[in-house]
Amino acid sequence: MIRVELRQLRYFVAVAEELSFGRAAERLLIAGPSLSQQIKALERDLGVRLFDRDRRSVALTPAGSALLADARALLERADDLQRRARRQAGSEPVRLGYVNWLPPDLSARTAAVAPVRVDTWVAPSHVQAARVADGGLDLAVCWVTVTELKQHGLDSCLVGADRLYAVAVGDDGSEVAARDTLVLLDEDATSWSSWNAYAGELARATGARVVRISDGGITGPAFFDHVRRGRRPLINSPKGQSAPLPPDLVLRPVITPQIYWTWSLVWRRTEARGSVLSVVDALRDDSRDHGIRGGDAWLPADDPYRG
Repeated sequence: MIRVELRQLRYFVAVAEELSFGRAAERLLIAGPSLSQQIKALERDLGVRLFDRDRRSVALTPAGSALLADARALLERADDLQRRARRQAGSEPVRLGYVNWLPPDLSARTAAVAPVRVDTWVAPSHVQAARVADGGLDLAVCWVTVTELKQHGLDSCLVGADRLYAVAVGDDGSEVAARDTLVLLDEDATSWSSWNAYAGELARATGARVVRISDGGITGPAFFDHVRRGRRPLINSPKGQSAPLPPDLVLRPVITPQIYWTWSLVWRRTEARGSVLSVVDALRDDSRDHGIRGGDAWLPADDPYRG
């Protein structure tokens, strides 16, 4: 049985109208490689080639031209059904919480599905998962374990992953083995519960050396001070991944193993509202592994996507 997602049809129509993967990706607010992967998946599922493409041009094949009118009509019907469903439901927005990362194409993927209100209270992963469980949020993007999912009665799907790096003094940006790094654990277990659990297991699994702190220096300027005081490269937390580095410090890729932190979209297992489940379906992307399936990738034992 052929399974085609509405999202893939929207991507197909955008490329067909733009006749450019680059312009279509900009219009859809998604990354070019992701768009190309989705079109290839659609072609594979349908068993036909939809576009003739080379480095200079993109053109519809006869099969693509035949599909275009039907795809537009189907999308118009789907949009009409969604609009009517939202009106009947009172257009109540879906409440989404997060820690410090959201899918970059969140708006593009949910715009035609349901209104999504991103909660302004940025809180740690374990707090956001608990808020979903008690009804304070409908969805959250956070780091979560299998144990937490069971405890809170939640379901999840993978929506992103960060490969963690080490930060070191100097200008040597070469690879460093995980066993030759330092990892911070903060005494404030309330604020850093998820990171402490992750970092503690990382140290036990790889031989990285633990440094215990009490100043909240898992991220921010205090983190850079710890880097300067340490004698080894220091593992960077997900919250520090995008922070600009001071000129005296450098990022170093961690190997043997490569270290990954996963981002889950979580929702209540008993959730029955169509608007919430539609947003889940819009953000779910089972075709991507985000790098975590590599032979040298490391995830904690209780990570939902390990193995």
